[in-house]
Amino acid sequence: MTKATIRLTSAEWEAFLESLYERDDRLDLKAAGQRYPKDEQVDAYTLSGHAEALQSAEVDGDLWGTLEDLDETAKTEDEAWQKICDFYLERGCVLLSVTDAPEREEWVFTEALARRLGLL
Repeated sequence: MTKATIRLTSAEWEAFLESLYERDDRLDLKAAGQRYPKDEQVDAYTLSGHAEALQSAEVDGDLWGTLEDLDETAKTEDEAWQKICDFYLERGCVLLSVTDAPEREEWVFTEALARRLGLL
């Protein structure tokens, strides 16, 4: 199984967020030429509800709680995040990394969601 990593710049990340909408708890890509109500806009917080795990300066991904859910332990945040990523990537998820963010900006999504959102 291939471990997929998607790398975006900060500008590409912002454009990605702007390309999404959420309606009735379903996240999807906006269709060209369509108008979407303001309450369907997606920001990092909205997107976090669809991620398997994340480390973000904008959104608290509850790193230690996620690690505990996996019945794992770690001594550092870096070790914890690595164990979380390994767990999900071994199960077919993909890692999205914002390459030029001032702080770590990494998100784990299911492959199906990543495909639906045009990331793969």
